[in-house]
Amino acid sequence: MVRGPIRRWRGYGKPQRAELYFRWSLYLVAWIMLPIALLATASSVKVQGATTAAQVGLALSLASVLVTLRAYRTSLDHYLGRPSTYRRWLIVSAVLTVAGSWTVLLLGPASDGVQPHPGPPFTSVIAAALVGATAGPTGVGLRWRWAFLSGTALVLLIAPAMLLAGAGFATTSGWLIGAVVGTVLMVASCRSFAWVTAVVWELDAAREAQSRLAVAEERLRFSRDLHDVMGRNLTTIALKSELAVQLARRGRPEAAEQMAEVQRIAQESQREVRDVIRGYRTADLHAEAIGARAVLRAADIHCDIDLGEEPDRLPPQVQSVLGWVIRESTTNVLRHSEAGRCLIRLRQEDGRVVLELENDGVPAVPLPSQGGGTGLHGLRERLAAHDGELTVPTTAPGTFRMLATVPLPG
Repeated sequence: MVRGPIRRWRGYGKPQRAELYFRWSLYLVAWIMLPIALLATASSVKVQGATTAAQVGLALSLASVLVTLRAYRTSLDHYLGRPSTYRRWLIVSAVLTVAGSWTVLLLGPASDGVQPHPGPPFTSVIAAALVGATAGPTGVGLRWRWAFLSGTALVLLIAPAMLLAGAGFATTSGWLIGAVVGTVLMVASCRSFAWVTAVVWELDAAREAQSRLAVAEERLRFSRDLHDVMGRNLTTIALKSELAVQLARRGRPEAAEQMAEVQRIAQESQREVRDVIRGYRTADLHAEAIGARAVLRAADIHCDIDLGEEPDRLPPQVQSVLGWVIRESTTNVLRHSEAGRCLIRLRQEDGRVVLELENDGVPAVPLPSQGGGTGLHGLRERLAAHDGELTVPTTAPGTFRMLATVPLPG
């Protein structure tokens, strides 16, 4: 029974965990209403004529908890920019607070600090708790100004019931001041929970945007290098080809010389393009591993590296393809997980080199393992060109493990 929630918790990313924590913190605030009502009614057991008011107060408290839970949920969804019916539940909560406070105050015994039951009546405590229960989700769902105004309006609407119930002016004034201060504190506290939750989601979005920008920057660098190499040569080829056409139409022998020049420039362009692509595709295994650890540490991810003995003695083509696997895997860890730990391990067994990569912080939605994702699909193609393979074995929830295997040349 316990392992199910634990697995779901491990499958959540950091933003989901933070939201779940703050959301349930607000829900616990809603449940505080019930023990307050129980303590208040417990103090009235010896007060004559308080039984009906105590029963109504407990019923109102339970109803307020249920409505407030729904109001917190919809208000937080609205604050986070999700569709919700928060207005409906805020109105229901406000109506329940005002109507319930009037009912319990008029049913309960009045007191103004005189015998036989000195101090303010217990019904005023229940009324104040009802106001606080409504102020919480109001502070989350409405803007600061409207939340404070709504809370103050609720207090002012309930104050006449205190006077009609027989409470004196001093008691009513004290209750008013205490209820307004409590409303302000409740609005500010619950609003801060919602604000921190939104900040966590914004930070996660910023991190994802930073990863996308890094990929886009690398693509721009490659396109810029390719443009610098090919732009001038293609322009020269176009001009010389046009000149050769004109010379050929006139029957001039120089046309063949121009076409030979075009052929030479085209072959030179092919060589330069191959050099650019080779520099882009070639990856040194040891350098990529050290670079991956530096990047992951900058993202506050602990990375353990075990490349075994003398990885530099591996053939260049094997180092290159495995270095590319490390590069692509590091990008996936930053973009698709909330990892706190990462492992890169290299070993040799049965004439094959096995690169193992593992990280935690994987969301509940699993990454595709059979060609569905462009990153894994591209790595499989690179490894297949060297008779290698990529496997994604099943692991514990919240963990991603990948094995890249390449045979050593005979």
